Amino acid sequence: MTKHALERIRLGDLLMREQSRPNTDMVVNIILKRPELFSDLWSFMLDNNGIISRRAAWAADLCTEIDPGFLNGRLEALIEHLPSFSSDGLKRHGLRILTRETLPESRFGVLADTCFKWLEAPSESIAVKVYCMEILMEIALALPEISRELRDIIEIQMEEASPGFRSMGRKVLKQLN
Repeated sequence: MTKHALERIRLGDLLMREQSRPNTDMVVNIILKRPELFSDLWSFMLDNNGIISRRAAWAADLCTEIDPGFLNGRLEALIEHLPSFSSDGLKRHGLRILTRETLPESRFGVLADTCFKWLEAPSESIAVKVYCMEILMEIALALPEISRELRDIIEIQMEEASPGFRSMGRKVLKQLN
């Protein structure tokens, strides 16, 4: 077994140890010291494979927040995999990563479709919906033709929404007007 294969197994074992902020911070600190391991963390996340993918997404989100350079050459893959993400954690962290980046216009279609679908879904978490609104607002500023649909969806949900949804909804509506 190669050294790299052993390191990948160890990283996977660390991710599976427990879901906690201290454990996630430990993984992040290892990645920051050994940036070549970020590729393995990213692979675990994009595999969309249950617990390990959700935990890898949390660590990848924190790593890319600290050092956006980790996303170099990886943004397209995240956008491509986003529609297949099934868990709330993967969706939330994937979307959060995207809110910090300049979104490629060539991928607006896939992003808008995914975000509109999740924004309208009653079963999606507030966090997923809030990040979807933020991404859709950025797209709408470049493609005003989607503004009306975004505005309508937000207004329909505002009355019965949580404070977090209403706060982002007001911000998006103000920006679109």
